[in-house]
Amino acid sequence: MIREDLLDLNDALQHPGRKISVDITTELPDEGELDLVAPLEGFLEAVSTGNLLLITGEFKAKAVVECARCSGPVEKLVNFEIDEQFPVVGTPSSLSAKDFAQVAADEPFPLFEGNQLIVEALLRQALLLALPSQPLCEFGWDGDCPVAAEQEVALPKASNARPEFLALQNLLGPDSDEIDDDPEDA
Repeated sequence: MIREDLLDLNDALQHPGRKISVDITTELPDEGELDLVAPLEGFLEAVSTGNLLLITGEFKAKAVVECARCSGPVEKLVNFEIDEQFPVVGTPSSLSAKDFAQVAADEPFPLFEGNQLIVEALLRQALLLALPSQPLCEFGWDGDCPVAAEQEVALPKASNARPEFLALQNLLGPDSDEIDDDPEDA
């Protein structure tokens, strides 16, 4: 059975220095967490050094993400690069008739079946890491967002505290005492 999401890298593994290049377009159909507006497009290149399998590539995608302020949908263009190294065990068959090289991937989620790369698993992982952590709609934090106003989302209040301590104030839980931002009230 031939799977479309597998990329056979055995030729590169058995012949160090030989490069495999492929253009890839996918919609990541098995990904429920991502809402892609257009297919993910880019290219992958793989080459073996004998001890390492080097996989590089560049991709772009347009995804719908949730605004960090108002939770409304926001379309974002996401560009990302792939630069991965996987250890190779064994001797390439081009150098020894008694052995062959294999990828010794040790990932929490499998990226290889034998010497075949599960392309969509690698792309899904890289895309999730490249998504913005706090995407904002066109109004940003300072603008009058109608969706945020409707949901009564308050803007962060200005403070005269030092910025490094403001970042720590988010660590306070709901049961802890509130910190007074105005030192004149103390």
